[in-house]
Amino acid sequence: MFDGDDVRPAYEQLKRWVDSTPPDVLTQKKYEAEALFRRIGITFAVYGEGGDVERLIPFDIMPRVFTEAEWRKLERGVKQRARALNAFLYDVYHRGEIIRAGVIPADLVYRNDAYEPSVVGIDPPANVYSHIVGIDLVRTGPGDFFVLEDNCRTPSGVSYMLENREIMMRMFPDLFRSVRILPVDDYPTLLRRTLASVAPRKAQDTPVSVLLSPGSFNSAYYEHSFLADQMGIELVEGQDLFVQGDFVYMRTTEGPKRVDVIYRRIDDSFLDPLCFRPDSMLGVPGLMNVYRSGGVAIASAPGAGVADDKAVYIYVPEMVRFYLGEEPILKNVQTWKCSEPKDCKYVLENLKDLVVKEVHGSGGYGMLVGPRSTKEEIAAYAERIKAAPEEFIAQPTLSLSACPTFVDEGIAPRHVDLRPYCLVGKEVHLCPGGLTRVAMREGSLVVNSSQGGGVKDTWVLAD
Repeated sequence: MFDGDDVRPAYEQLKRWVDSTPPDVLTQKKYEAEALFRRIGITFAVYGEGGDVERLIPFDIMPRVFTEAEWRKLERGVKQRARALNAFLYDVYHRGEIIRAGVIPADLVYRNDAYEPSVVGIDPPANVYSHIVGIDLVRTGPGDFFVLEDNCRTPSGVSYMLENREIMMRMFPDLFRSVRILPVDDYPTLLRRTLASVAPRKAQDTPVSVLLSPGSFNSAYYEHSFLADQMGIELVEGQDLFVQGDFVYMRTTEGPKRVDVIYRRIDDSFLDPLCFRPDSMLGVPGLMNVYRSGGVAIASAPGAGVADDKAVYIYVPEMVRFYLGEEPILKNVQTWKCSEPKDCKYVLENLKDLVVKEVHGSGGYGMLVGPRSTKEEIAAYAERIKAAPEEFIAQPTLSLSACPTFVDEGIAPRHVDLRPYCLVGKEVHLCPGGLTRVAMREGSLVVNSSQGGGVKDTWVLAD
């Protein structure tokens, strides 16, 4: 909010509003927001910790604010990165030119658990593999943004972006009347158009899209049902679909209905028991044969996960240069690969100062934040690294930006990150906002909801 002693321009109106609003009113609004989240059913699931599996995500009533000029720079950088990642995916499932050129080690791609040999040679519509790209960003200075990681498979959290805005508008209509904020409510429409734009050649004149979910026991099921409802498409599970001939059909009360595009929210290994895990009860037998023949599009494509591997992340700036012939707009965080003996030695000697992550990890699980860990935790983690160094990467502990956050003691700084959602079809769109995650615990750098983090609305002010 502040640049030294001065209020940053983006926060001037918000600061005036905070100063003129009694603290007890803000406290009441916080409780109202929690009640709305619970009434609507906006929860997420945490398994293995005991107690109530369904949790209410903490919601902060203080928004994060960007000027439109700041956002345009981010927009260019995110779109550039999404194009490069898709070019990389097409390349490694075809000729592998970036590997032939020696830019990326072959083993890192072809021996990667997320690389799917069954996808080799398939040409997805518009050559797009990752249709919804979530780029996790942190800010370290007025104009300095770094990419923490890329999410190219099924990035979650967009329902919170939409619901955060809806609840803020409902609770603070006067504030919204006084500030011009770019809207995010057209995201479901843009997503549906993006899915329709990548319908296969054999598609019907009006392509039919569905959202494929693992079911109600999935931690993100609320989001699956929310997005399907907002887009006006069917929410289906594997048992609702079947393959006949060269096409996929949906069971309906009026008989079979052909499906052209599947927005899948299940992992690759469960998509088709005839191609991947034979014990999967979540997928559709024969789906991959239809996909290969061009009878259906899958968003995002099987095998897209190789692009968001945390070891592959290191090479994304080189992808931008190699495929686009441009300099990267967004910077990577310096990263050490523990699979490299020299890097591993440095990491083990400096664990107390570093953040270490599992290469295939997600959700904030399995990571070590050195400055916030005990000597015993650091020693135990070092043994894990020594046992399987190729499974870990390390990064410096960044001085993350903090945003004003309404906590029990009042308004206080808490660390945040940002996940904007980039839609890639025949055109590339970035919604003017995103999911701002906030570490609700003082001093914490872990923003994941599964680790106690919360969310807040993200404003992009119109010029």
